[in-house]
Amino acid sequence: MTERIVVLGAGYGGSAAVRSLEDELDDENELVWIAEEDYHLLLHEVHRCIRTPDARESVTIPVGEIKDDDTRFVQATVTGIDVDDRTVELTDREDIDYDYTVVGLGSRTAFHGIDGLEGHALTVKSLGDALAINEHLVDATREASRSDPARVVVGGGGLTGIQVAGEVASWIDEHDAAMDVHLVEHSADVFPGHDHEFQGAIRNQLEAHDVEIDTRTAITAVEDDRIAFDERDPMEYDVLIWAGGVTGRDALETTDVDKDHNRLYTDATLETSDDRVFALGDSALVHQDAEGGPLTEEAVWETIVDDDLADVPPPTAEAAWEEGEHIGENVARAVAGRDRGHWAYMNKGTVVSIGDAAVAHDVIGIPINTFGGLGARIVKKAISARWIESITSVQRAARSWSDM
Repeated sequence: MTERIVVLGAGYGGSAAVRSLEDELDDENELVWIAEEDYHLLLHEVHRCIRTPDARESVTIPVGEIKDDDTRFVQATVTGIDVDDRTVELTDREDIDYDYTVVGLGSRTAFHGIDGLEGHALTVKSLGDALAINEHLVDATREASRSDPARVVVGGGGLTGIQVAGEVASWIDEHDAAMDVHLVEHSADVFPGHDHEFQGAIRNQLEAHDVEIDTRTAITAVEDDRIAFDERDPMEYDVLIWAGGVTGRDALETTDVDKDHNRLYTDATLETSDDRVFALGDSALVHQDAEGGPLTEEAVWETIVDDDLADVPPPTAEAAWEEGEHIGENVARAVAGRDRGHWAYMNKGTVVSIGDAAVAHDVIGIPINTFGGLGARIVKKAISARWIESITSVQRAARSWSDM
């Protein structure tokens, strides 16, 4: 019997899932790939386009270079999933039926109800966002002077905010622009929740790039040219970039599976409360027990809010990549009526770029805990190249090396 498997999204998880499903499924099954854009975006490298718009050729990969000819691609916006009728609802197109679906729609920017923020801030969730930031930098520089430099404020000191601030600082340096860049973070330090040595190394690199860092600084409201903060004076700005959090896609609002903020709960098999729906990447909240082992199905659905549970994995490209590879195997198992395998995230290390520099921490196979310099830069490039090679070819990875 032919089964139709529909993959939603062309991010890291969706792209990896398509490649894995093509390897795992029998020829009689049908694979359909639906995404809003007809390319995969290397979101963890899209900040490169803020400084170098031509890098778009390296950070976007056409879906035709990723999928097999037998996989049908549909470019469309997903507006909902009807799990009762097993249909994916699309804008301006007929619904598409599925037997199993893999949800990898990614996330959207969270504005946390801050007054005026969504209307005034630029975001960093797409190629268009990065190119728009470049245009705003150019415009702001034209109106600035050495006595009255333009001010760029980056809100959010997590991975995206750090990399964006570093890229903006490098753009300023390359263009000798009359401009300052400020990174504001409401927590006590940049990259909150990470190793203190790692945080310190990142801070040192940001400061070496002349980025002003304001921690313990929470934005409370935004106007046309002014940002209000909790317990400090307001700050004027010319360009505001917000990288302060993510939430689930609106398309999952009415999807009748267990979820939180439009992100679907899964157990360690990446299966949701509906056994025909799998989820991964930023669309999923994967749970494991306090000891790091997979939860049983009963434990997931009965104790989903238990304080002993930990959300796994972190919202990284590496984690979504692993999930995509695993989910292909599990969907194939489901189609064949076999038990699904459990998945557990293994942290291989973290690398953060700040302009042309990088800082690496806890990288598997390297005995140094935290390091920078040429070694960190090569590791960062190698991660991106390895991903590109895994979904396309060594040749494309080599062509993209200089832009990573």
